[in-house]
Amino acid sequence: AICLGLLLGNFIPTPIVRIFVTFNGLFSGFLGFCIPLIILGLVAPGIADLGKSAGRLLFITAAIAYGSTIFSGFFTYFSCNAVFPSLLQGSTLETNVQNPEEGLLSPFFTIDMPPVFGVMTALILAFMLGIGIASTGAQTIKSAANEFKSIIEKVITSAIIPLLPIYIFGIFLNMRASGTAFTVIGVFGKVILVIFILHILLLLIQF
Repeated sequence: AICLGLLLGNFIPTPIVRIFVTFNGLFSGFLGFCIPLIILGLVAPGIADLGKSAGRLLFITAAIAYGSTIFSGFFTYFSCNAVFPSLLQGSTLETNVQNPEEGLLSPFFTIDMPPVFGVMTALILAFMLGIGIASTGAQTIKSAANEFKSIIEKVITSAIIPLLPIYIFGIFLNMRASGTAFTVIGVFGKVILVIFILHILLLLIQF
C-alpha cells in the first residue's frame, strides 16, 4: 500500500485521489468510533473469564503494566534525547504552510462519527463489568459480554483489517500527489527507525 501510493501519486488524477482522501476521512472517523467499543468488547469478557481471582490478578497485572509504562516512557525520553540531536541535525521539513496537513488534498465531504463514550470511560466500564461479572457470577451479562465480543471481533476481521491497507494507500497517495511524501519520509524515516529499534529493545527487556 505504501509503495503503490508513492508510485501512483503522480499519475492518478486529482479527483480520484480525493476519492481515496474522502474514504480515509470516513475510515478514520469509523476507527475513532470503534476504539472505545473494542476496549469494552475485549477487556470486559477477558476480565470476567479470570473468575473469582479477577480482582487480585487485575491488580497485579495493572501494577506490572503501569510500571512498564513508566519505564518505557523514561527509556524513550533519555534514548531520544541522546540520539535525535545528532541524528536529525540539519534536517528540516519545508512546506508552504504552517501545518503540513493544510498542503494535502481535502476530501469531498466528511461525516462526523463521535464515539459513544471516551476511551477512559470504556476502560473503567470494562473493568467494572469484568470484575462484577467475575465476582457475582452474572451469567446473563457474561453471555451478553461474550456475544458483544464476537461482534467486535467480526468488525475487526471483516472491516477494519481488510480496509486498513486502502487507508494506508490513501495516506501516501495524498502525500505523493501533494508533493510532500519524500520530504516527510526523509525527515521522519530516521525517527521511525529509532522507534522500531526501541520497540525491539523494549520487547527483549520485558520478555
